[in-house]
Amino acid sequence: MLISMLIIGSFVTARIEQSVIDNTASATALFMDSFIAPLAQELDTADTLSIGPTRAIEEMLSESALGQRVVAIKIWKPDGRVAYSDEPELIGQSFPPTESLKGALAGNVVAEFDHLGDAENASERSKDLPLLEIYSPLRQTFSGRIIGAVEFYENASALEKTLDDVRLQAWFTVAAVTLGIGASLFGIVHRGSRLIAEQRRALEDRMAETERIAGQNRQLRLDIERAAREVSELNERMLRRVSADLHDGPAQLVGLAALRLDSAVSASDAGRRSEELAAVRGALADAMREIRDICTDLSLPEIEPMTIAAIVARAASVHRARSGTDVSVSFLGEDRRLAHSIGIGAYRFIQETLSNAWRHAGGAGQAVEAAIDGDALIITVQNGPGTPLAGPQPGRQAGLGLSGLRRRIESLGGQFSFQRTEGGGAMAQMRIRFDGGDGT
Repeated sequence: MLISMLIIGSFVTARIEQSVIDNTASATALFMDSFIAPLAQELDTADTLSIGPTRAIEEMLSESALGQRVVAIKIWKPDGRVAYSDEPELIGQSFPPTESLKGALAGNVVAEFDHLGDAENASERSKDLPLLEIYSPLRQTFSGRIIGAVEFYENASALEKTLDDVRLQAWFTVAAVTLGIGASLFGIVHRGSRLIAEQRRALEDRMAETERIAGQNRQLRLDIERAAREVSELNERMLRRVSADLHDGPAQLVGLAALRLDSAVSASDAGRRSEELAAVRGALADAMREIRDICTDLSLPEIEPMTIAAIVARAASVHRARSGTDVSVSFLGEDRRLAHSIGIGAYRFIQETLSNAWRHAGGAGQAVEAAIDGDALIITVQNGPGTPLAGPQPGRQAGLGLSGLRRRIESLGGQFSFQRTEGGGAMAQMRIRFDGGDGT
């Protein structure tokens, strides 16, 4: 832009200067031609002007306003001879025609501003003034044929000031336009740069968000893999538990019944046979009772049509019947039905935590509280300090523990917490959204 400004400014300034000089020269030449041409007609036949035209030119330059502007004058013959000059010693001398003189002899008005390098310009150079050098053709009055050329020097002090003003205005205009273009380009580039910076920040934010989501996805994948392993382990533990329950309970009793049955078959008297058969009958009855207890522990009641309050009450009632301990139940909020998966999770939570309270604290201070908090269900089971039961409890084998319960709740999208309370009690809590389980 700066280089373009310099080129355009130089070109425009030069064109304006030349136009001003040409216009000034044309006007002055036309004015001078009206005075000089009638006095120089004798140059068609003579090499110099006679005394009459010479005196007339001298008087014109000394007494008129034109003489105040024109500081020097020469009249040239076509062959380069000086026919008249305000310096008499130059009259009759010949000089090689300059390009400007040739142009005037060809019929053109030629002007040069302050270019005084020719040999005949020694006197003009000594005046120390800005001069406008003008060459104008002299024509014969009737035929219009060029009979010579007039060269005169005009005091160009006013012209120089005008040219300085024109240069200043031209350069100021070009600089202002360049500045405006530069400011516009700067504004465009600045706005583009700011937009790019904003887009970069937005892209960085999106990249950070993408990385965060990718990290979450990786963590979720790891959690899913861990949950899959833990589910497999839980299933194996459940199978081992069922196997142990069947082996240690019903299988032993059925084996005992088979042995006593063999004794009854081999008994010799009726009394002995009746006693053995009664023992077989008792062992089989005990085996059936333990099988029912195992089935009761593994199966769930039909809870799909139940509401929250009904599920809580049913779980507490089953625990009372099984353990013979008291359980207080409270419910806050609007009762509603749950998704089947959430209902099963809530029932198992109450079942397992009450079983732990009975096993580890003898069922002291057992309480179940259920509440609705916005779109979430909160169930809290707590117990007070008590004495752990010694040995296995009838009808109930060891559960899957708090870790299995935690995994069950978290697999439904809920939260599980367990803590010891002051005084030696314990409290377990689950929180799960109603839209957690299967999306209902």
